[in-house]
Amino acid sequence: MQEWAEAIRRGDRRKVARAISWIENRDERREPLIEALFPYTGKACLIGITGAPGAGKSTLVDRLVSQVRRRQGKKVAVIAVDPTSPFTGGALLGDRVRMTRHALDEGVFIRSMGTRGHLGGLAHAAKEATRVLDAAGTDVIFIETVGVGQSEIDIMHLADTVTLVLTPGSGDAVQVFKAGIMETADLFVINKADMDGTKKLVHDVEEMLHLAKSEAPWLPPICETVSKDGRGIEDLWATLEAHDAYLKESGEWEKRRFVRLRREVQEIMGEELTRRLQAHVRDPCFQRDLDRVQAREQVPHEVARCWLERLAGKGGDTP
Repeated sequence: MQEWAEAIRRGDRRKVARAISWIENRDERREPLIEALFPYTGKACLIGITGAPGAGKSTLVDRLVSQVRRRQGKKVAVIAVDPTSPFTGGALLGDRVRMTRHALDEGVFIRSMGTRGHLGGLAHAAKEATRVLDAAGTDVIFIETVGVGQSEIDIMHLADTVTLVLTPGSGDAVQVFKAGIMETADLFVINKADMDGTKKLVHDVEEMLHLAKSEAPWLPPICETVSKDGRGIEDLWATLEAHDAYLKESGEWEKRRFVRLRREVQEIMGEELTRRLQAHVRDPCFQRDLDRVQAREQVPHEVARCWLERLAGKGGDTP
């Protein structure tokens, strides 16, 4: 596995792609590889791009990739989290057809990942995929999510900068305020700003920002773009860089990453506990105890406590 890790660190695109496939398929080789790569991660800038379907997120990301490559020559990756096919389990849109012009650029890596039923539209595997890309020397990783919803707040647990894309006339601003995503976004993008209603949308967002974040050290800027012809993209990238600088100068960057790592450890523990519990659910003794609960011979909390103790290795024999 060390050989694979070294190849990925050298930027071997085929091995990077294969490693992400291992992650998606929960291959047994995934964990040892991530463990070997972990010490070499934590350098890439992670930018989340979220917003309602049809907001133009993919075109916006495509323009940002071009901006970064043309002006700075940095290595860029895109993880596009798409709906999952009910037949194959893979991402429905495949490797982003709208970004094919970057296909021959060795400095750009694009990968679509299925949501796999994850409510937030953010594949659980996306976190580990960013680790592989980070270790491969990628400077900037864009994570584009499926769409906005209450659970879409999950993006804040992965990205350093959360960019929320809105469009005029869609009523997005009200929905964003209701869903609580206003507190999550570090930057607002009014895309398709050549449409009627742009000024009103900007005004609405400004009002909500002053209500929600009037005393925050970073007041999220509002950028206007027309991604189809590239208008506003240069200013948008400059604003993203400004936020990255703010995070590092204020100490917020390190604080956010520390919180995310703590959360990740807890998630991994939760998954392992769930897996072990599922194994016990099939145990005839567990079914027997459930029958006792149904017959009012045992209390639900008592049964749960006994089986959790057994799971932790404290309960000895079957309760």
